[in-house]
Amino acid sequence: MELKEQLKKHQGSSKSKIAKRAFFIFFGAVLMAVGLEIFLVPNNVIDGGIVGISIILSHLLGMNLGLFIFILNIPFFFIGYKQIGKTFALSTLFGISVLSIATAIFHPVPAFTEDILLATVFGGIILGAGVGMVIRYGGSLDGTEILAILFNKKLPFSVGEIIMFFNIFILGSAGFVFGWNRAMYSLIAYFVAFKTIDIVLEGLDESKSAWIISEQYQEIGDAIIARLGRGVTYLNGEGAYTGDDKKVIFCVITRLEEAKLKSIVEDHDPTAFLAVGNIAEVRGGRFKKKDIH
Repeated sequence: MELKEQLKKHQGSSKSKIAKRAFFIFFGAVLMAVGLEIFLVPNNVIDGGIVGISIILSHLLGMNLGLFIFILNIPFFFIGYKQIGKTFALSTLFGISVLSIATAIFHPVPAFTEDILLATVFGGIILGAGVGMVIRYGGSLDGTEILAILFNKKLPFSVGEIIMFFNIFILGSAGFVFGWNRAMYSLIAYFVAFKTIDIVLEGLDESKSAWIISEQYQEIGDAIIARLGRGVTYLNGEGAYTGDDKKVIFCVITRLEEAKLKSIVEDHDPTAFLAVGNIAEVRGGRFKKKDIH
């Protein structure tokens, strides 16, 4: 009976996760369609990647944008299925299908603004939010990333550098089709979207890791718990030069708490070693902030 109950719970949990993933991929794809059809495309501003190529072809051939987005991404769906996995491929296919249909639905809607700068900035923000949401929930709306992963195995360049090269070529091509001022606005839209994707993936409340080495480790650790409400972990270390045993304090804080942490360390030991680094994601443990008394 216990096994059956556990299986039911697992199946229920899996279904809820799938439903949650589908909802956010759907919502992210619709957001991207809004950014494209209501802000960028009517003002002849393009995005990078396969979507950018689709916008150029749609303009030149006078055909539906969603059709090009879907057709040009089909090969990357099969590549993603083989190289990355079934879940990613199906999530990507679902997202691209929603994006293609949504662009067709929003195409007759007039542009929200004809101010080119406003359209570029807000279109980039909305598009980036949609793309970031889809990536966060395990999908993709553009095959360029998959292509870059494949080229990365054979070329001495990072995935990011390969994507940048593709997009410079695509955004440069926009200059010949829409004019060079529109190509420059497209570059601004791409940059805004890129930064928005980072915010969606990492969150505004960015987490940071802190490593502190001090003889007053106990006092500093107690102060962090009392004043920041964060848990700390004491690690055993050894100085490579002196061979002395040392205690290392490790804790995770938010970006807004960094200044206060530095103040705590400075108050207890101005000579303490402090290193702070960015963290992409935090799960488990007791990262949730405790009440401060």
